[in-house]
Amino acid sequence: MSRTEVRLSTAELPSWDGVLPPYPGELEGEVFVRRAPASGGQPALFVHGLGGASTNWTDLMGLLAPTLDCAALDLPGFGWSPPAASYTLRTHVRAVVQLLERQGRGPVHLFGNSLGGAVATRVAARRPDLVRSLTLISPALPNLRPKKGLDPRLPLLALPGMQKVLRRMNEVTPEQQMLMMINLCYSDPSVVPQQRRQEAIEEVVRRQGLSHGMPALVGSLRGLIASYLQRGPRSLWHQAASVRVPTLLIWGSEDRLVDVALAPKALAAFPHSRLLVLPSVGHVAQLEQPETVARAFLALVEDADAKRVRA
Repeated sequence: MSRTEVRLSTAELPSWDGVLPPYPGELEGEVFVRRAPASGGQPALFVHGLGGASTNWTDLMGLLAPTLDCAALDLPGFGWSPPAASYTLRTHVRAVVQLLERQGRGPVHLFGNSLGGAVATRVAARRPDLVRSLTLISPALPNLRPKKGLDPRLPLLALPGMQKVLRRMNEVTPEQQMLMMINLCYSDPSVVPQQRRQEAIEEVVRRQGLSHGMPALVGSLRGLIASYLQRGPRSLWHQAASVRVPTLLIWGSEDRLVDVALAPKALAAFPHSRLLVLPSVGHVAQLEQPETVARAFLALVEDADAKRVRA
């Protein structure tokens, strides 16, 4: 299905003013999990990207809460989750699998953004019994030749010694760090509500007081890049081809971190996929256009249900 063939559901969505407060959460095993109010719907799990947290999904979870039983985790070392011994991709995949097994909620509708998209891809490939559908927003799939114009800073983070450079970020104010993050991830920073900006500043301040904050960020990036070098059955592209559930791929045309040129390759790699490229959107479509993302997901489920009925 091409980008022009992706339909959006016309189902009624909850009314909202564009900003929801973060959902409450608690530590479940080794990770912190936030839950939207239970709706009795099918279970869903949301996996954030590098440097993000479960709060990246607040608005989308709110829109889907009447339909899904929504939960979002903080990956090890991020958000409110405790640190891990290592931050390989395998570490994060294991955290998601163990959470799903502990909860007994599978199969779930699995969502992933950026690093979370790579994690979700591997979970869907290795544990198909745990996944009902897959929604990937700017997934960090292997791309060792990023095009000119993409932000060059992330690959540099993986180099030895860059942790010291990053610590110097503490010399700028939390407000400046918040603006750097927004300018990097959003196509149009002006769409970020003041409440979200304040929440981001508060999170920067909190993370600065954690000794594991920077190791989790740098270690996870190194682990992601290491996964790009894997070949054969361990390759993320190879694993994408083994995913058998309905898959929704969403990219922002102005993504500065994951090249939108990867989108057609991803569409060809996932056997049962559809692709939606959103104009004038950056790396976090679920934050910039949560209603569009929600309607694209609902259409995926509606079409899959209709296909099963016809079969």
